[in-house]
Amino acid sequence: MPPSFAGSLAASFTPFHTDGRLHLERIGPHVEHLVNAGVAGIFAAGTTGEGFSLTHEERRDVAQAFVKEAGERLPVIIHVGHTSLLEARALAEHAQSLGAAGIAAVAPFYYRPATLPDLVASLAEIAAGAPDLPFYYYHIPDFTGVHFHMADLLHAAEGRIPTLAGLKFTSTCVHEFQACVTAHGERYDLFFGRDELLLSSLSIGGQSAVGATYNFAMPIYHAIRRGFGAGDLAEAAKWQSRSVEMVRVLLNYGGLPAFKAAMALVGCDCGPVRLPLRPLDSASQDKLRQDLDSIGFFEWIRPA
Repeated sequence: MPPSFAGSLAASFTPFHTDGRLHLERIGPHVEHLVNAGVAGIFAAGTTGEGFSLTHEERRDVAQAFVKEAGERLPVIIHVGHTSLLEARALAEHAQSLGAAGIAAVAPFYYRPATLPDLVASLAEIAAGAPDLPFYYYHIPDFTGVHFHMADLLHAAEGRIPTLAGLKFTSTCVHEFQACVTAHGERYDLFFGRDELLLSSLSIGGQSAVGATYNFAMPIYHAIRRGFGAGDLAEAAKWQSRSVEMVRVLLNYGGLPAFKAAMALVGCDCGPVRLPLRPLDSASQDKLRQDLDSIGFFEWIRPA
């Protein structure tokens, strides 16, 4: 069947107070911002959401808040991956009880699956906790150290994970994503997860994407999709280059801490990151604003 999540989903932030406590009251404004930005859905409690820096109870609270605030306006996929398969399965059960649109999970990443069958068996254990929800494997090998070819995974999982609906592919190996699209694109939702390579994914038949910078820079990605859809590759490439330049600046300031700072700069403060990450100090925030302004970022994100 064709992908059911075609479009761009935001990998949402988890709001914190300055002392590191959850700030659940900010999830409502965050969701409202994403609705107004025109995203196709929300991917909560993943890497951008600092899911692995949350306690079990906090992950449940965050999931509940995003599903409640999104309501019928946006589908919410809850990331439930964990080093413990039993806890991941429990998080999957909880996500289903909330009415989430789907669940996703990374591979266990401390004791890692040594073979592809071991990975499939691990994912099957997690997915079984939510037998009524679509399940997505979250492939992010730079973080997990699990490097199997995803086209092989999708083939190996057939019949083993009844709820398997696709994967979130966060890797620069576009050729591997292309193999997935060619072999499995008609059957699965294949979310591409590298914002600075969105156009590359579209050019090889990808439709769906999940991104961190979609939180605060959706006009850029809307423009990429418009240009590509109209057959104006030069226009699409111009906007993709702007994404590349924006991401380059943000990575110069540490990545995720800068992403959260950028979110505040566009008027939707989700608070700082949590240790072991370090938030930007006030001087760095000012310099980030200046650097983003110098490349034209605040002009780029004005609604078309």
